[in-house]
Amino acid sequence: MSWDFFVPVSVGDLVKTGGINQYVVQDVVPPKQLAPCISKFKAALRSQGPTCILEHFDTGYSVLKQCNLVDLGVKEDTFELLIQVVSGLAVSLPALLLSTSVSAEERKEKLNAVKMSVYLLCKLTETFESDSNRQSIVTAPGKSGKKGKGGVEGMLQWDSERERVLQALIQLLQLDIRSLWSLSLVEEEFTNCVTCCCYKLLENPTISHVKSKPTRDGIIHLLGVLIKKYNHLLGASVKVIQLLQHFEQLSSVFAQAVSVWSTEYGLRAIIGEVIREIGQRSSEELAREASGVKAFSSFIAELGSLVPELMIPNISVLITHLEGESHTMRVAVCEVLGEILVRVLCGDKLDESGKADRDRFFDTLQEHLHDTHSHVRARVLQVYTRIVNSKALPLCKYSEVMELAVGRLMDKSINAVKSAIQLLAAFIARNPYSCKLSSADLQKPLEKETAKLRAMKERLDGKAPVATIKASELWAAMEPELLVTVGAELEPTSDAEKEDDDGDVEEIKEAEDERATAVKVAQFLRVNKYRNAVRLCIRAHGCFPQSEMFAALSTLTPETLMGTLALIFKGSEEDNAELSQNMPPTPQKDAEEEEDGELKKQAMLVQYLKDTETFALQVERAISVINTMLYWKTTSVVQEAVQFCVTVCEFSVANSVSGVRKMLPLVWSTDAAIKDAVVQAYRRLYLNPQGDTIRVKAHTLVDSLSELMVDASLGTIQCLEEIVQEFFGSGSHLQSTVVQVLWERFTGKRETSALHRRAAVLLLGMAARAEREVVLSNLDTLCSVALGEKVTEDFLLARDAVLTICSITDHVRQSKGAPFRLPQDHQLFTCLTQAIAEGVVMEDPYWQTFMQQAVRLIYFLAESPDQLCSRLLQRGARLLLDQIAEGSELNKDVGQLQDGSKESNEQVNCVCLAQLLALCGCVAFWQVSHLERSVSAELRRRRGETEEREEKEKAPSSKAKQTASESAMEEELGLMGASAEDTEAELIRKICETELLAEENLLGAFLPLLVRVCSSPGRYSHPQLTTAACLALSQYMMISPSVCEENIRLMFTVLERSPLPVVRANAIIALGDLTVRFPNILEPWTQNLYARLSDEVPSVRQTAVTVLTQLVLKDVLKVKGQVSEVAVLLIDPECHITSLALNFFNELASKDNAIYNLLPDIISRLSDPERGMTSEDFNTIMKQLFSYITKERQTESLVEKLCQRFRTAKTERQWCDLAMSLSLLSMCERGFKRLQECWECYSDKLTEPGVYQPLLAITAKLRRGAKAQFKAQVDEFEKLLTAVHTRGLENVESPEMDEENPKEGSSERTVTRTPLPARGRARSKRGQAKPSTSGYANDSFVTPQKSRKPKKPLITFSSEEDDDDEEDAVMAESETPKVTTPIARTSRRARLRN
Repeated sequence: MSWDFFVPVSVGDLVKTGGINQYVVQDVVPPKQLAPCISKFKAALRSQGPTCILEHFDTGYSVLKQCNLVDLGVKEDTFELLIQVVSGLAVSLPALLLSTSVSAEERKEKLNAVKMSVYLLCKLTETFESDSNRQSIVTAPGKSGKKGKGGVEGMLQWDSERERVLQALIQLLQLDIRSLWSLSLVEEEFTNCVTCCCYKLLENPTISHVKSKPTRDGIIHLLGVLIKKYNHLLGASVKVIQLLQHFEQLSSVFAQAVSVWSTEYGLRAIIGEVIREIGQRSSEELAREASGVKAFSSFIAELGSLVPELMIPNISVLITHLEGESHTMRVAVCEVLGEILVRVLCGDKLDESGKADRDRFFDTLQEHLHDTHSHVRARVLQVYTRIVNSKALPLCKYSEVMELAVGRLMDKSINAVKSAIQLLAAFIARNPYSCKLSSADLQKPLEKETAKLRAMKERLDGKAPVATIKASELWAAMEPELLVTVGAELEPTSDAEKEDDDGDVEEIKEAEDERATAVKVAQFLRVNKYRNAVRLCIRAHGCFPQSEMFAALSTLTPETLMGTLALIFKGSEEDNAELSQNMPPTPQKDAEEEEDGELKKQAMLVQYLKDTETFALQVERAISVINTMLYWKTTSVVQEAVQFCVTVCEFSVANSVSGVRKMLPLVWSTDAAIKDAVVQAYRRLYLNPQGDTIRVKAHTLVDSLSELMVDASLGTIQCLEEIVQEFFGSGSHLQSTVVQVLWERFTGKRETSALHRRAAVLLLGMAARAEREVVLSNLDTLCSVALGEKVTEDFLLARDAVLTICSITDHVRQSKGAPFRLPQDHQLFTCLTQAIAEGVVMEDPYWQTFMQQAVRLIYFLAESPDQLCSRLLQRGARLLLDQIAEGSELNKDVGQLQDGSKESNEQVNCVCLAQLLALCGCVAFWQVSHLERSVSAELRRRRGETEEREEKEKAPSSKAKQTASESAMEEELGLMGASAEDTEAELIRKICETELLAEENLLGAFLPLLVRVCSSPGRYSHPQLTTAACLALSQYMMISPSVCEENIRLMFTVLERSPLPVVRANAIIALGDLTVRFPNILEPWTQNLYARLSDEVPSVRQTAVTVLTQLVLKDVLKVKGQVSEVAVLLIDPECHITSLALNFFNELASKDNAIYNLLPDIISRLSDPERGMTSEDFNTIMKQLFSYITKERQTESLVEKLCQRFRTAKTERQWCDLAMSLSLLSMCERGFKRLQECWECYSDKLTEPGVYQPLLAITAKLRRGAKAQFKAQVDEFEKLLTAVHTRGLENVESPEMDEENPKEGSSERTVTRTPLPARGRARSKRGQAKPSTSGYANDSFVTPQKSRKPKKPLITFSSEEDDDDEEDAVMAESETPKVTTPIARTSRRARLRN
C-alpha cells in the first residue's frame, strides 16, 4: 500500500489534492446511486472482513458528505456497516499486535483501516446526534412523553445505537493500537476525532437523565481510555471547563467522569488540572458568566462528595474563592470542606498535620457562618448539621459551634433560621454528654465534684516538692569520695577482702550477664556503697572479658576504673531509662504518681460536667428562642420549630414541655401543614407508646397524657381535646384498652393520685366526644364516684366529672334532630342539686367552679331546667337562713351568759352569702342563654317539622298549577318563615323583660340585695362578697335593657372606684359583654372603658386592652381618638401588655385607612403638655404607628395635615413632636413637594433644634437613591432650612417678596414674615400658582417664574365618604380634649366649588 490516510480537519479536505502518498477521495457517489455501492460494501465486508473499508471508504464518505440528501435506509445501512467494521477490527487486531513478524505493509494497512473506519463512524455519529437534538427541539413530546421519531427521523432506537457506537470504540481503543503508529506516537487529529464525537454526545440536554446512564457511562470510559493511553489529559481538562461554561446540566456528569478517571484509571492529575483552571478564574470573570458559575459550583460540590480525599491537595486553590464575590462558589467550597471533614479528616487517628488541617477547615467554616449572603450562611449551617450527624465534630468545638447556631436563630433569612433549628436539633440528638440535659440537675454534681477537685489540689499543694537531680550532678558530687575508694581498692588485698571478692563473684554469677551487672553497679553507687560497686566492676571484667562496657579495665588503673564507673552510672539515654526502670521503687514516688493520676481523672470529670452544663444552658436558651417561632407566619419555620420541640422533649431537656404545650393551640391552625405537623408531633410523643403488650402500651399512653394534663390551663386542655378526639376517632387497636385503664384509674381500682384521677375523667370526656357511649353507658358510675356522698370532699373531681358529662350534650356535640335531655328525677340531677345546695353553706374554695359547671350542665341536659334551678335557689337560701338562725341562737346564748342582754344580733357568713349570690348570677345567666339558644332552637325545629308535615299532607291539585305558582309559594313561605322567627324572638325578649325578674319569680327577689351590696362598699367590704355581687349584678343586667339601664351607672362606679383589682377586671369583662348585647345603652360610656387602660394594676390594664381589642375589631365600638390610650400601652413596662397593644394595631391596620384616620388625633392627644409624656416614649409609639402608613397618597395627605397642625400648636414640645412625626413618614417625591408647599406653617419654628433636626433628617433620607434633578431640589431645600435655622426667618429673604420686587436692588430687599396663625384662614384656590422652593441659591434666593400646576385629584378615604363637610382629625366638642385646638379646614364641598 503506497498511501497513508490522514484524519482531516474538516470533511471537505478529503476531496482536495493531498500531499505525497496522502489518501484522497476519488469519487463522491451521487445519493441515488449509493444503494448498489452499499450492497457491494456489505458483500466485501462478508468476504474480506473489516479491511474492506480501504476499498469502500468513498462509499461511506459519500453518505457522510451528502447526509441530508441520502435516504434514511442508506444511512442506517452505512451506520450498521461501520459499527461492524470497527467491531471486526477490535476482534482481529489483538493477534496482529501480539505477533512479532508483522510486515510494515500489513501494519500500514491495518492502521489506515482503523483511522478510516473510526473517522467515518465518529463523524456519522456526530451528524446523527445533531439531527436528533434538532428534532427534539422542533418536535414536542406527545401525550405518552415519547418523541415522534426517537430523535433522528426513522431511527427509532437512537439511544441504544449510541451505546453500540461507544462500545465498539471502547473495544477498539482499549487495545494497544499505538504500536501501529511510527514510534507509537498517535496523531492528535485521530484522538480529537474520537473526543469530539464524545463531547458532541455530551451536549445532549438529556445526558444527565437516568435513562441516559448507559450512554453517559460509555462516554466516561471512552474518554478515560483516551486520557490514559492517547495523551488527552490536557485537552480533557480544557474541554471540561469549556463545556461547563455553556452546559450547566453537565456539572454532575463531569463530576462523575473526573472521579472515575482519577480512581479507576489512576489519573489523579486531572483533578488538579481542572481545579486549577477553576481556581484561576477571577471574580470579574465569574460575575460575567452567571450560568458558568452555577455549573462550576455544582461541579466542585459534587466532585467533593465523590472523591473528598483527592480534593485536599487542591483545596488551597479553591479557598481563594471564599474571598470572591460569587456566593455560589463560596457555597461550593464550604460544601467541599464539609465533605472532607466528614469523610477524611475525622476520627482520633489523625496525625498532627491532619489535625491542623481539620482545625483550619473548621475555622474557615465558622467564619462563613457570618457570611454577607444568606444563602451561604444557610448552607454552612447545613454542612455543620451533616458533620454533627456524622459525629465528625471534635468535642472541643461543640460549645463554640452551638453558640454560633443559637445566634443564627436571629438571622433575617428564613432559610438560615430553618437551617439553624435543624443544626440545634442534630446537636441534641447526637450530643456526647447525656441522654437527659438539664442544667438544674447538673448543678449539684458539678459543685460536688468541683469541691472534691479543689480539696485534692490543696492536699497536693501542701506537700513539699521532691527535687530531682540529674545523674551527671550526682556523679560530680560522689566523684571525690569514689576516687578515694578506688585508690584504696587497687592496693594489695588481705584474706578477708578475698572472701568479700568471692561474694562479689557470686553476685556476678547471679546476675548472669554484663547488663545486669552494670545495673547492679549503678544501684550500689546510688545507695553510696562505693566499695561494693568498685569490687563488682573489677570482677565483672574477669567474668565478661569480651564486653565493651568493661573493656577499658584490661589495664587496671584508677583512671580506667573511674571511666568505666562513670560510663555505667551516667550511660546513654536508653541505659538511664532501663536503669531507672530497674531501680527499686520508692513508695513515696508511687503514691505521688497515683495521686497525680487521680487528680487528672477528677479534673477531666469536672471539665466534662462543665461542658455538659454549658451545652444544656445553650440548649435551654435555644428553646426559649425557638418557642417564640411557633407562631411565625412562615409555615416552614413553624414546622421546623415543632420538630425541634419534639426532639428536645424526647431528650428530657429542661423546659422542653413548655414548647410542647405552647405548640398545642396550633391544632386550630388554618394551615393544614402546620396542623398536621402538630398532630404528628403529639402522636409521636404521646400516642405511639412502647411496650410488650397492649395493656402495657395503654398504661404508658395514659401516663404520658396524664402528665401533660397536670397543671395544664383550660386552653391547653381544649387544644388537647382535638388530638385525643382524633385518636379515639381513628379506630386504634388501643382504644378499648385505654378506655378501660381510664375507668380503672377514675374509680380507684388502681391506686393513683388525685391529680391523675382528675386527668383520667377529663380524658374520658375527650373520648366521649368521638363516641358518646363511653360516658353515657357509665353515667351511674360517674354519679356514684364523683358526685355521691363524698362529693363535698373533692369539688375539683366533681367539677371535672361534670365537664366530662357535658361532652355528651347536644351543645358540645352540635347534633341535629330532637334534643337529647334527661328527666328531672334522674340520679345525676339529684346529686348535682344536693352538692350545690350543701356547698352554699360551706367555705370550700373550689365550690364555685364546680357550681358554674354544674348549673351549665343542668341547663344543657335537664328537661325544664328552670324548675330545677328554682328549687335549687330555694334550697340554698333556706340552708343559709338556717345557718343564720343557728348563729343568732348561739350568739344569744353567749350574750345571756355574759351580760344578760336580750337583744339578738343576727349575722350572716359573708363567704356563704357570696356563694349564694354567685349561684343566683350563674342561674340568671344560663336562664337567658337557655331561652335564646335552646328554647329558640327547639321552636324553630318544631316549626320546621310542622311545616314539613303540612306540606306533605297537602296534595297538589295539578302539576301545572304547582309549577306556575312555585315562585310565589317560595316567596310566601320565605315571608312566613321570617315572620315566624320574629314572633319567636319577640316572645323570648318579652319573657326576659317581664317574667324572669317578676315578683313571683325567685330570681327577682335577689336583685335588690345585689344592688345594695354593690352600692354599699363600706358596709359590705368583704372581698369575696363584693366580687361575687358585682359579677352577679352584671349577669342580671344581661337579662333585659331596663335592668341594664337602671344599674349601668352603678356598674361604672364600681369599675372606677373599687379598690379590688379583681372586681375592676371582672367589671371590664362584664361591660364588654353588655356592650355587645346592648350597644346603644353602653355607647355613651365608652370613654370610661378606655380610662381603664391607664389603671395602676397591670392585670386590669391587660384585661381592658383585651376586651377593647375584641370590641373594636368586631366593629362593636367605633374607633375614635381614645385609641391613643391603647397606643400608650406600646411602652407599658409589662411586656405581655405591650404585645397585646401591638397585636391590636396590627389587626387594626388590616382595616382600610383606620390608623391613617386616627393618627392626627393620636398625635394631638399624646403631645398634650398635660399628659407629660417624654419625647423618647412619644417617638417609640409614633415609630410603630407610622410603620403602618405605606400608601403614597396617605403619606402626602398626612404631610399636609401635620404641617397645618404647626399653626395651632402652642408649645415648643408640640412643635418638636410634629416635626419628629414628619420625619417618621416614608417620604416620597409628592410628599416632599407638599412639605415645600406648607413652608409657611413651620418656617418660623425652625430656630428650634427639635424642629430643625427632624426636617434635616427628611432631606437626608430623600437624597438616598434620588435622581439628579430631584436631588438638586432636596439640596436647595436643605440649604434654606439651614439658613433659616442659623439666621432666623427675618434675616432670610422670602421667595414671595423676591418675586414681587424683581427689579429692586439688593440694598432694598423687603423682609416677609410668616403670618400669625389664623383660625379661619382661607386656603388658596385650587389651580392657583404656589411658591416654589426648588430654585433657592446659597447667597441670593431667587424665585423662578410661577408655573401653573395641573389640578390634583381629590383623595378620598373611607372615613370621608359619608361626610360632606369633612373635618379631618376633629372630634365632637364633647369628646375633644380642652388643651388642643383642632385645625379648621375648608370643607370638601367648598373645595369642589372652587
